[in-house]
Amino acid sequence: MQVDVLNIKGQKTGRTVELPAEVFGIEPNDHVIYLAVKQYLAAGRQGTHKVKTRAEVQGASRKLHKQKGTGGSRKGNIRNPLYKGGGTIFGPKPHAYDFKLNRKVKDLAKISALSYKAKESAIVVIEDIQMEAPKTKQLVEVMKNLNIADKKTLVVLPEYNDNLYLSTRNVPNVASTLLADINTYEIMNADVLVITENTAKIFAEEEAVA
Repeated sequence: MQVDVLNIKGQKTGRTVELPAEVFGIEPNDHVIYLAVKQYLAAGRQGTHKVKTRAEVQGASRKLHKQKGTGGSRKGNIRNPLYKGGGTIFGPKPHAYDFKLNRKVKDLAKISALSYKAKESAIVVIEDIQMEAPKTKQLVEVMKNLNIADKKTLVVLPEYNDNLYLSTRNVPNVASTLLADINTYEIMNADVLVITENTAKIFAEEEAVA
């Protein structure tokens, strides 16, 4: 899949990069995408919800009245869940929501997500952005030149760039991530992927080695 490389003004540079079909041209698997996104969101849940049982709430343990002969029901003590201020029956307890996914499943989900973006023509390859200092205004101008200023954008970088990271952090609909850290949720959550030229070359080189 040949893609034109654009400069920061949104113009074609005359260069192209090859995005391997093994990554950007497969038939997407919706179920593994669902599993990967579900795992990502589940891992972000704290799972600290907790209620008190009848053994933990305050209240005397004295039996309210004798078991039989009153004409009333058996009540036990004041901490009975049927009373206001009593314990909660079968309430939530702290637990982890995360679950395991095999590496091959996660890789397939990531490739499927990238293939979806390629099918939707939602991938933009741009020459490497050089910023001498964090400049949010400059980054916003680049997004406007690429005609994606109003879209949720994920910028994929080959290595950490402090200036670019700080610039994207101030733009609500723009995020940046490293190629090594990219995940299925981030890909699917973005409207457009902006891949730098060096990042695109890494895709091609890794596929050639494989």
